[in-house]
Amino acid sequence: MKAWLLPGSRRRRVLLGVMVYVICTAVYFGFAARDRITKHTPYNHFALVADSWLHGRLDLRNPPPPYAGGNDFAELNGKWYVSFPPFPAVWLLPWVKIGGFVENVRDGQAFLWLAGLGPALLFLVLEKLRRTGKSTRSEGTNWLLALLFAFGTVYWFTAEQGTVWFAAHVVGVALCAAYVLFAIDAERPLLAGLMLGCAWLTRTPMLLLGVVFALEALRVSMRDGLPARRGGDLQLLYDGWRALDLKKLLKLWGLFLIPVAAAIGFALWYNYARFHKPFVFGHEYLTVAWRARIEKWGLFSYHYFPRNLAVAFTSLPWLHQVPAKFQINTHGLALWFTSPFLLWLLWPKKWNWQYFVYTSGVLIVFGMDLLYQNSGWMQFGYRFSNDFSVLLLVLLALGGRRFGKAFVAASLFAIVVNGFGAFTFERSGFSKYYYNDGSQRTLHQPD
Repeated sequence: MKAWLLPGSRRRRVLLGVMVYVICTAVYFGFAARDRITKHTPYNHFALVADSWLHGRLDLRNPPPPYAGGNDFAELNGKWYVSFPPFPAVWLLPWVKIGGFVENVRDGQAFLWLAGLGPALLFLVLEKLRRTGKSTRSEGTNWLLALLFAFGTVYWFTAEQGTVWFAAHVVGVALCAAYVLFAIDAERPLLAGLMLGCAWLTRTPMLLLGVVFALEALRVSMRDGLPARRGGDLQLLYDGWRALDLKKLLKLWGLFLIPVAAAIGFALWYNYARFHKPFVFGHEYLTVAWRARIEKWGLFSYHYFPRNLAVAFTSLPWLHQVPAKFQINTHGLALWFTSPFLLWLLWPKKWNWQYFVYTSGVLIVFGMDLLYQNSGWMQFGYRFSNDFSVLLLVLLALGGRRFGKAFVAASLFAIVVNGFGAFTFERSGFSKYYYNDGSQRTLHQPD
């Protein structure tokens, strides 16, 4: 037992990571609706994909089941498909194989078992940053930050759902944390590339997180570290080029790109085999009311940017509502409202290369999400933040700002707010707390 508790040992880190997983799994199961544990969800798209694969098909064996209400299925030439990137279906393959029939698979429960993995891996990421001297946070602080991610962000309500849109985030968060773990110091390029490739096959904007490894590889390929500024920007670029070990950089980038290229190649084949277009995942063929806007503006466009920006930063609870005292628009609450402790990111105590690396990853993925044709509707909070929120917690650790009473208060507020969302969103008996406009046009409380 002493060996497992030895400070600084790998066994201790693993033990503390397992503790994070156990705590998260227990709480997630405790807050889950009973039917999420005992029955299949109404939107078990990934189970349907796994069932198709096990029967040697890429299209669904039958039309979408009635209980799904035709929600987010793609149809082409009389065949039906699930257009979401397919990697989460891999997790359900053994569940479907054992269950025999899709309706026997408790897909919500399957993703509940997986949901604690992301926070546990995040703890290992924060500890690696501490061990390599990039973060000054203590082991205990890192452990609490991992739990703050688990219960103080929209990941909590996301983990409770189990349905197709949210299951992808659960898988994506775990892959993101694993990717960052391997990308630190560009230490494991093949594994980092594998995790990023799988993340892209889960949530397509996450491919842009590749900037993190690219910049880390650039740093470690500098002889004697990053050059000190001794002039203007051109002088800094010149000094950097002279200090660069180009052969080492190209090797790291090459190893990293092998599994990423394999994932992209698989996706191109998978799309072509289904839709005869390698660059089409199938959202263009969704049988949904807003298919017309996709055809007019595309899946990504600046046309969607103002709406998505408003949801991410300005959406607040509506007060003085009937029958509830307040309501939450199902476009979701603003990111700073659900996780106000993230405001500490605006004034880090120290700004260095590491802070630049992870900030770049956040901004590029966030920017892509803001251009998407959907705000994340329906949701309790801005769920697309799950694509980059692991990096936000990394930035909190790197920023060096003291976590005083105000930070603790903001964190407790976040836990209460997200706990409410985790317990009430899409839960029978709590619909009065949510305002749902099926047209998706109502963003703010009417006058």
